[in-house]
Amino acid sequence: MDPVGIAAAPEAGPGPSWQSKCPWGAPNTTSISCSLADVMSEQLAKELQLEEENAAFPEVVAVAEGPFITGEDVDTSSDLMLAQMLQMEFDREYDAQLRREERKINGDSKVSISFENFRKVHPYDSDSSEDEVDWQDTRHDPYRADKPTTTPRKGFIGKGKDITTKHDEVVCGRKNTARMENFAPEFQVGDGIGMDLKLSNQVFNALKQHAYSEERRSARLHEKKEHSTAEKAVDPKTRLLLYKMVNGGMLETITGCISTGKESVVFHAYGGQSATEDKVIPPECAIKVFKTTLNEFKNRDKYIKDDYRFKDRFSKLNPRKIIRMWAEKEMHNLTRMQDAGIPCPQVVILKKHVLVMSFIGQDQVPAPKLKDVTLSSEDMKKAYCQTLNMMQQLYKECKLVHADLSEYNMLWHDGKVWLIDVSQSVEPTHPHGLEFLFRDCRNVSQFFQKGGVAEALNERELFNAVSGLNITADNEVDFQAEIEALEKMNEDHVQNHGKKLSMFSSDGDPPIYDE
Repeated sequence: MDPVGIAAAPEAGPGPSWQSKCPWGAPNTTSISCSLADVMSEQLAKELQLEEENAAFPEVVAVAEGPFITGEDVDTSSDLMLAQMLQMEFDREYDAQLRREERKINGDSKVSISFENFRKVHPYDSDSSEDEVDWQDTRHDPYRADKPTTTPRKGFIGKGKDITTKHDEVVCGRKNTARMENFAPEFQVGDGIGMDLKLSNQVFNALKQHAYSEERRSARLHEKKEHSTAEKAVDPKTRLLLYKMVNGGMLETITGCISTGKESVVFHAYGGQSATEDKVIPPECAIKVFKTTLNEFKNRDKYIKDDYRFKDRFSKLNPRKIIRMWAEKEMHNLTRMQDAGIPCPQVVILKKHVLVMSFIGQDQVPAPKLKDVTLSSEDMKKAYCQTLNMMQQLYKECKLVHADLSEYNMLWHDGKVWLIDVSQSVEPTHPHGLEFLFRDCRNVSQFFQKGGVAEALNERELFNAVSGLNITADNEVDFQAEIEALEKMNEDHVQNHGKKLSMFSSDGDPPIYDE
């Protein structure tokens, strides 16, 4: 007997139609005659079971999105193979659920999320790939404005009343909107998709100028960051100089910043060993790094442009060299003071705008300024006598005027006064040298008079005592007028006869180590 014929033989008996579809309906009473060998056939049993399932659940649809592994060639006797097939189906159903969640969450939003990392089957053929658009692969980018219609060479379009020239307000506005794409990428022009934007020439020119200004400002900020020293920080070039000093053994270590000012930053360091035997490096050093920003030096060229030692090298065309000359100027002035026996830091080495000196203090603690220390009447009187003696030595032996002498630039250490910050010091022959000296005398006289020193001279008496001049004026206005007259005579003498080289002794400055 044919098994197929037997499988197709059963027919629905009389009764309602729902009984043939419902598995719990009354069973058919039709009897099928077959042999025992046919009943024991495994293939016949599978076909009968499939017929019953199709009759009971005709609307069941397979969930699998890919081809399911079935057929007679597959060995279904292996439990491992069956488990792998089932797991593959479960993974595909899980991925389908994730894709439905993606579509539900993203919707029509431009920014979308993806559960790609959570999918089980990789790669997969997504049914929603047609809906997901990759703008990088499309020829038409909706975020890019359409190219404006160009006018022909004759300069107009249309005829009669419908003529449109290249100066039309609408045409120019659309062209200006498209030309905004030429701005710098950092300049945000917004998103005008689907909007017919028209910018007038006035607005477009203002935006163009603003974008150009912003581009230049960002370039200046970048240059300032790379080539300038900030407060308590150094630029890469200065950091490289400090690294070379440490690696060369001149400095053992740099501990940190001890002082900051408008013009420089001072760091503390422990001294190392010198490459030459004639130079001794102190145990503690002070590293003065002159700031490479030009803001503080633009108005201080009067201290250096009229100094005969640097007059030929001064030029405003290259203002960055002024900073190195400023450091060199302090090194020369400190060397003169050291040769005269004035208490001041000892110069160790000069590298471009980095000056290494001896540290005035102990154990990383700098000596206090004269304005911050509380002295007894005897110590205050002693400090005044020392300051007066140093000002006379500075003027007569070193041929220098401090030009910024005050309680802020004098330290109290080991029972005596130390002078610091002499980068702005000039010679008495400077066109404003006597004015600077009178200002120093005023600052020193006012400080010690407020400190209770009865023997402190006033500014005019102190000026005559330091300079050796005998200016007799009843008031300060006449006194300053005579000082300006002396400076004018000195300047005329220098211009007519030149400077006297015999007035200035050689200071035997140490060599400048510049790379």
